[in-house]
Amino acid sequence: MNRQLQRIRYIFADWVSAVVAWTLFFMYRKFSVLPDHFSLVEVFTDVKFYFGIIIIPLFWLILYVIAGYYRKVFRKSRVKELSQIFSTTIVGVTIIFFTLILDDVVVSYRSYLQSFLVLFGLQFVITAVSHLVITTRTVKKVHNKIIGFNTVIVGSSDNAVKMFLDLDKQFPSSGNKFIGFVNAKKYDQYKLAEYLPHLGYYKDLPSIIKDNSVEEVIIAVERLEHELVENVIAEVENTTVVIKIIPIMQDFLMGAVKTTAIFGEPLIQVSPDLMPAWQESLKRLIDIVASLVAVTLLLPVYAFLAIGVKRSSNGPIFYSQERIGLNGKPFNIHKFRSMYIGAEKGTPQLSSTNDNRITRFGKMMRKLRLDETPQFYTVLKGDMSLVGPRPERQFFIDQIMKKAPHYRLLQRVKPGITSWGQVKFGYASNVDEMIKRLKFDILYVENMSLAMDFKIMAYTIIIVLQGSGK
Repeated sequence: MNRQLQRIRYIFADWVSAVVAWTLFFMYRKFSVLPDHFSLVEVFTDVKFYFGIIIIPLFWLILYVIAGYYRKVFRKSRVKELSQIFSTTIVGVTIIFFTLILDDVVVSYRSYLQSFLVLFGLQFVITAVSHLVITTRTVKKVHNKIIGFNTVIVGSSDNAVKMFLDLDKQFPSSGNKFIGFVNAKKYDQYKLAEYLPHLGYYKDLPSIIKDNSVEEVIIAVERLEHELVENVIAEVENTTVVIKIIPIMQDFLMGAVKTTAIFGEPLIQVSPDLMPAWQESLKRLIDIVASLVAVTLLLPVYAFLAIGVKRSSNGPIFYSQERIGLNGKPFNIHKFRSMYIGAEKGTPQLSSTNDNRITRFGKMMRKLRLDETPQFYTVLKGDMSLVGPRPERQFFIDQIMKKAPHYRLLQRVKPGITSWGQVKFGYASNVDEMIKRLKFDILYVENMSLAMDFKIMAYTIIIVLQGSGK
């Protein structure tokens, strides 16, 4: 499977669809305004036509990226895709109408409505047809096992065997390419070993997924093993795999679930999406734009802080440190140095309210959160977001996990410059306080939305202006 090539197919189809739709619409507009003087020569010599040919397709592609069109290109549902194209087209046509068309010369205001409907109809129908052609061909390849998703089964007894045999002989195929199984409990013999290779224990899943490019994990344990379901999910939730489970276990799950099949073996998918695709894309766009604006506007402040740091104590202006981010991936954060050089020797330490390692100027920066501002650069790189749980060092994560294993949930999202935990609790001076702050960050992860992000950013601005940061 070549995902990049499949994305290129969709992108090219969308670009051609936008060009054709705009060309036909432009011809319609010319004819509707001056029907007696209409000619193709006038259409193709109009500068506005060529302006639209460049701008309009680019606009649609950006909108489709935001809407998440080019994700999961081999796992599309035609019904959902039509619905998505319909809603996106309404948004896009409305934007084009009010920015490019509303000031055109018209015979009557009724023609505005006609123009809107014509542009919508052309864009929707042409785009939908092109997508359905590509998606239908892809679905047929999945159904005929030409395209398959590397799949590992968790379980080894009767339920696992029945589920494997049902899916393996199912037609049309669900696309599962079974590469083996892992056991949830240890037995002398594994019934599924008669059909598939035994890859290891369920705790080995992260390495198995990485080494075998696994895309899907199906949990098919026995009823007596149901207490292991959450443990299995915990092992793979920081990966990008699709997690499915046989229906008899659904009463034991925590979190959002949805059915994945109408025909064939019914499975329940544990939803990996914390935000709708369009919100996730828009969140990243906001991160980039806001960070660029912030870095530009804060240049004079950076100069002041740099001078203040240098005058407060000897040492570098910036302080870099490794933190753990999305899916447990390490990255480096950068801050204005607020402590004396050599303040942390040997074992990592957290700062406290009256910490004598912090310089006088550093205390002022921390109170106003100004020491965090270089992290806008880290946001631009994509390692962080404006809003997200505070990133921690591996040393402290290991300690937290011993007391609060659910901390791993925070690694499902990018860490942020500010967070609900920072707003409600502030800086933590020990592991116990970090665990207390954790509940606010878990609340954020379970309720992620752009509205929540805006709320947290508003509270953060208030804290900065009041100088009430902890």
